[in-house]
Amino acid sequence: MAFHDFSMEQIDGTPRNLGDYRGKVCLVVNVASQCGLTPQYGALQALYERFADRGFEVLGFPANEFGAQEPGSNGEIQQFCQTRYGVSFPMFAKIPVKGPHMHPLYRWLLENGPRGDDIEWNFAKFLIGKDGEILERFAPTTAPDDPEVVAAIESALSR
Repeated sequence: MAFHDFSMEQIDGTPRNLGDYRGKVCLVVNVASQCGLTPQYGALQALYERFADRGFEVLGFPANEFGAQEPGSNGEIQQFCQTRYGVSFPMFAKIPVKGPHMHPLYRWLLENGPRGDDIEWNFAKFLIGKDGEILERFAPTTAPDDPEVVAAIESALSR
């Protein structure tokens, strides 16, 4: 199984094949609405707007494994993201990203990423290259607009 082989449910309930993102650079982020890091939504949206026309996508995956900081329904999450942060990047249905019921996508990210340890908190970031390979993993506390993240995105887009 590879990144582009996964089919995921979008936040509105419709299916989406991640193969649709083949040839694009993606930043996969587990997100939460009631976290101290939630303001990162604003920086993720700005990053998306800055690089979308060059083939960049932010893919948000709500998760409730850390301090129950994403308790809402998919509809509530979608409304929050749009009204509070103007999120227009793709958002997916809430999934478990840790523990015994971890979604297979996150199992794949951990098994194939730069380090195999668990997701440490909300807003962990995986940079996926155009070919579906994991290029980088950034800690939850690393801001989306951190120069290291921006440089990695620019490098991936230029390949």
